[in-house]
Amino acid sequence: MRYAYPCVLNPEEGGGFFVVFPDVPGALTCGDDRTEALEMAADALVAILASHVHNGEDLPTPSAVADGQEVVAVPPVPAAKLALYSAMREQGLSEAALAEQLGLDEASVGKLLDPDRYSHISRVTSALRAVGRSLVVEDRVA
Repeated sequence: MRYAYPCVLNPEEGGGFFVVFPDVPGALTCGDDRTEALEMAADALVAILASHVHNGEDLPTPSAVADGQEVVAVPPVPAAKLALYSAMREQGLSEAALAEQLGLDEASVGKLLDPDRYSHISRVTSALRAVGRSLVVEDRVA
Protein backbone atom coordinates (compact mmCIF):
# COMPACT_ATOMS: atom_id res chain seq x y z
CA MET A 1 0.00 0.00 0.00
CA ARG A 2 1.11 3.55 -0.61
CA TYR A 3 1.14 5.47 2.67
CA ALA A 4 0.24 8.87 1.25
CA TYR A 5 -3.06 10.41 2.27
CA PRO A 6 -5.04 13.31 0.82
CA CYS A 7 -5.79 16.23 3.11
CA VAL A 8 -7.67 19.49 2.91
CA LEU A 9 -6.09 22.76 4.00
CA ASN A 10 -8.86 25.05 5.19
CA PRO A 11 -7.90 28.73 5.51
CA GLU A 12 -8.58 30.12 8.97
CA GLU A 13 -9.83 33.60 9.80
CA GLY A 14 -6.85 35.72 10.72
CA GLY A 15 -4.43 33.53 8.74
CA GLY A 16 -3.10 30.04 8.81
CA PHE A 17 -4.63 26.74 7.81
CA PHE A 18 -6.59 23.99 9.55
CA VAL A 19 -5.77 20.53 8.13
CA VAL A 20 -8.19 17.61 7.88
CA PHE A 21 -7.58 14.11 6.47
CA PRO A 22 -10.85 12.73 5.03
CA ASP A 23 -9.61 9.12 5.27
CA VAL A 24 -8.08 9.40 8.74
CA PRO A 25 -10.54 10.68 11.35
CA GLY A 26 -8.77 12.39 14.21
CA ALA A 27 -5.75 13.46 12.16
CA LEU A 28 -6.27 17.18 12.61
CA THR A 29 -3.76 19.97 12.89
CA CYS A 30 -3.04 23.52 11.83
CA GLY A 31 -0.20 25.80 10.86
CA ASP A 32 0.53 29.50 10.49
CA ASP A 33 1.16 29.08 6.76
CA ARG A 34 0.82 26.39 4.08
CA THR A 35 4.34 24.99 4.64
CA GLU A 36 3.98 24.73 8.39
CA ALA A 37 0.48 23.25 8.06
CA LEU A 38 1.76 20.48 5.78
CA GLU A 39 4.70 19.75 8.11
CA MET A 40 2.33 19.53 11.06
CA ALA A 41 0.00 17.37 8.96
CA ALA A 42 2.70 14.73 8.50
CA ASP A 43 3.22 14.58 12.28
CA ALA A 44 -0.52 14.35 12.96
CA LEU A 45 -0.91 11.62 10.35
CA VAL A 46 1.86 9.47 11.84
CA ALA A 47 0.46 9.97 15.35
CA ILE A 48 -3.03 8.79 14.41
CA LEU A 49 -1.77 5.86 12.33
CA ALA A 50 0.45 4.86 15.27
CA SER A 51 -2.63 4.86 17.50
CA HIS A 52 -4.24 2.38 15.08
CA VAL A 53 -1.19 0.14 15.51
CA HIS A 54 -1.21 0.48 19.30
CA ASN A 55 -4.94 -0.37 19.37
CA GLY A 56 -4.61 -3.32 16.98
CA GLU A 57 -6.87 -1.69 14.37
CA ASP A 58 -6.80 -1.83 10.59
CA LEU A 59 -5.10 1.11 8.92
CA PRO A 60 -7.29 3.35 6.77
CA THR A 61 -6.81 3.06 3.03
CA PRO A 62 -5.96 6.33 1.29
CA SER A 63 -8.48 7.50 -1.28
CA ALA A 64 -7.68 9.14 -4.59
CA VAL A 65 -6.71 12.78 -4.40
CA ALA A 66 -9.57 15.11 -5.27
CA ASP A 67 -9.40 18.66 -6.58
CA GLY A 68 -8.33 21.08 -3.86
CA GLN A 69 -6.57 18.40 -1.81
CA GLU A 70 -2.89 18.00 -1.00
CA VAL A 71 -1.09 14.68 -0.48
CA VAL A 72 0.86 14.03 2.71
CA ALA A 73 3.18 11.03 2.67
CA VAL A 74 4.16 9.13 5.78
CA PRO A 75 7.97 9.35 6.17
CA PRO A 76 9.85 6.22 4.99
CA VAL A 77 10.68 4.53 8.31
CA PRO A 78 7.17 4.89 9.83
CA ALA A 79 5.71 3.83 6.45
CA ALA A 80 7.85 0.69 6.50
CA LYS A 81 6.65 -0.06 10.03
CA LEU A 82 3.03 0.41 8.96
CA ALA A 83 3.62 -1.96 6.04
CA LEU A 84 5.08 -4.55 8.40
CA TYR A 85 2.13 -4.18 10.76
CA SER A 86 -0.37 -4.53 7.89
CA ALA A 87 1.37 -7.60 6.48
CA MET A 88 1.39 -9.28 9.89
CA ARG A 89 -2.34 -8.58 10.32
CA GLU A 90 -3.13 -9.93 6.86
CA GLN A 91 -1.14 -13.10 7.56
CA GLY A 92 -2.39 -13.54 11.14
CA LEU A 93 1.24 -13.47 12.28
CA SER A 94 1.82 -12.66 15.94
CA GLU A 95 4.71 -10.64 17.31
CA ALA A 96 5.97 -13.79 19.03
CA ALA A 97 5.95 -15.73 15.75
CA LEU A 98 7.81 -12.97 13.90
CA ALA A 99 10.29 -12.68 16.77
CA GLU A 100 11.03 -16.40 16.51
CA GLN A 101 11.39 -16.16 12.73
CA LEU A 102 13.81 -13.22 13.02
CA GLY A 103 15.72 -14.57 16.03
CA LEU A 104 14.69 -11.58 18.14
CA ASP A 105 12.80 -11.15 21.37
CA GLU A 106 9.20 -9.95 21.32
CA ALA A 107 10.12 -6.52 22.71
CA SER A 108 12.42 -5.93 19.73
CA VAL A 109 9.64 -6.82 17.31
CA GLY A 110 7.33 -4.47 19.21
CA LYS A 111 9.81 -1.66 18.57
CA LEU A 112 9.97 -2.57 14.87
CA LEU A 113 6.19 -2.19 14.70
CA ASP A 114 5.90 1.06 16.65
CA PRO A 115 5.89 4.12 14.34
CA ASP A 116 6.70 6.30 17.36
CA ARG A 117 9.96 4.46 18.12
CA TYR A 118 13.21 4.80 16.20
CA SER A 119 14.39 1.77 14.25
CA HIS A 120 17.08 1.59 11.61
CA ILE A 121 15.49 1.16 8.20
CA SER A 122 17.59 -1.95 7.49
CA ARG A 123 16.04 -3.75 10.48
CA VAL A 124 12.53 -2.90 9.34
CA THR A 125 13.22 -3.93 5.74
CA SER A 126 14.65 -7.26 6.97
CA ALA A 127 11.45 -7.86 8.90
CA LEU A 128 9.42 -6.92 5.82
CA ARG A 129 11.31 -9.51 3.76
CA ALA A 130 10.51 -12.11 6.42
CA VAL A 131 6.79 -11.50 5.80
CA GLY A 132 7.20 -11.52 2.02
CA ARG A 133 7.16 -7.77 1.48
CA SER A 134 9.57 -5.13 0.27
CA LEU A 135 9.79 -1.39 0.60
CA VAL A 136 9.77 1.00 -2.35
CA VAL A 137 10.62 4.65 -1.84
CA GLU A 138 9.78 7.10 -4.57
CA ASP A 139 10.27 10.80 -4.98
CA ARG A 140 7.95 13.34 -6.51
CA VAL A 141 7.92 17.02 -7.25
CA ALA A 142 7.10 18.89 -4.04
